[in-house]
Amino acid sequence: MLWLPLGQHDFLIENWMKIGTYAVPFLLFAFFSSRTEQTDSFLADTKLMSVTLLVAYLTHQFEEHWVDLFGNQYAFYGYLNTLLLGILDAQDSTIILASQTAIFVINTSLVWLVGAIAIWRSPNHLFPTLAMNGIVLVNAISHILSSIIKQAYNPGLLTAIALFVPLAIAFYRKVLVTNSSANLQVIMSIIWAILAHIILIVGLLAANWFELIPEPVYFVVLVIWSVIPAFLFNSANKTSQVLFSET
Repeated sequence: MLWLPLGQHDFLIENWMKIGTYAVPFLLFAFFSSRTEQTDSFLADTKLMSVTLLVAYLTHQFEEHWVDLFGNQYAFYGYLNTLLLGILDAQDSTIILASQTAIFVINTSLVWLVGAIAIWRSPNHLFPTLAMNGIVLVNAISHILSSIIKQAYNPGLLTAIALFVPLAIAFYRKVLVTNSSANLQVIMSIIWAILAHIILIVGLLAANWFELIPEPVYFVVLVIWSVIPAFLFNSANKTSQVLFSET
């Protein structure tokens, strides 16, 4: 997706998470230098929240895909493949279910693309930010549940607990408390995020285990699912789109 016009496939497949990490200060500078509106609470500013959620996820990707809590590099690649093969009871298989290319596309579509849409559409369109929040919450839950089941650390667990859980819960709570007309959007954002994770796993298995579809078709499905939030609840009335700070 990102690398096709650049012709830098191998470089980006191996280093996309580094690019995301290095982009954080520039993203924050660009946002705060161009910010014109102030709110009493950052939770009430959907554009600020969309930027915060994307920065939190870029930080999470550092731990997950670059250097984990114990100093292991690119640990999630091996962890995810081992986990999936274990679920399939095929630990001795040499098949790579989650290729490096797949991990790149998953993260640049379901995270970077969704985050970019959330920033672009806010503050007048709330749902993309809620969808990004849903991805954050559901991903955190998946890390925590996996850790509980395995009784072990997994790459990304620390940031999932320290960043994702408090951010996602606080933003959903703010929306529900200050904007009761957005309740359906909150519910749908969680459903969308759960389905995104189901598509993520089922698509990997369909493409690389059962060989039902080519891997590029799986990538297209991921991108399509990632842009759906831009079209949902777009016609909702103004009061259901914008958060107001509590007095």
